[in-house]
Amino acid sequence: MRIGIIGTGGVARTLAGGLTAKGHDVALGSRDPQAALARDDVNRQTGTTLAGWAEANPSARIVTNAEAIAHGETVWNAASGTASIPALEAGAADLDGKILVDVANPIARSEAGVTLDPIGTDSLAEQIQRAFPGARVVKALNTVTAVVMIDPGQLAGGAHTLPICGNDEDAKREVAGWLADWFGWRDVLDIGDLTAARAQEAYLLFWLRLMQVNGSSIVSTKVVR
Repeated sequence: MRIGIIGTGGVARTLAGGLTAKGHDVALGSRDPQAALARDDVNRQTGTTLAGWAEANPSARIVTNAEAIAHGETVWNAASGTASIPALEAGAADLDGKILVDVANPIARSEAGVTLDPIGTDSLAEQIQRAFPGARVVKALNTVTAVVMIDPGQLAGGAHTLPICGNDEDAKREVAGWLADWFGWRDVLDIGDLTAARAQEAYLLFWLRLMQVNGSSIVSTKVVR
């Protein structure tokens, strides 16, 4: 499948690596690909610069956001929260009818610590859906760290739960199938329409506490029902 990923950070690169390993045709979107490739900062999650990662992963192309959106039969948003809507606007006309998997969390940092913006009465996923009403937005994968997204089996043999939500029932079923077939997710839990993204995104604050207590980002939860 042709997949456009918005973003070139650690989450985007990890997803791209997992998807290309399954034979998918992946393009990562950047506002300015050449400037991004010229940066010398080393990403914590992948341990490389973007140029170094691209050299090691030649089957994943680094293109503009508009090109990544046009390329994808489905589009996955792995940009930062504040950058998500401006990045998606670059290819707005090509989003209509496509499943848009929103992986991002709207992280806001201050001297008081990490919080979210919006939180409680709105969500990034809902903002994206309002901005691009023709897209079929599904919130998924934002509740685990990047390496667990593509390999849930490394934690408790995969016996943990991944929540998803969205307004389009068919899109949610399709995404749940992709997550199972491509990455091995065995327990994908549909928690409702896109207003559920308010809780799904707020879970990040709980996840950060679990990470601190656990001493590792390789942590998740299981819903027993």
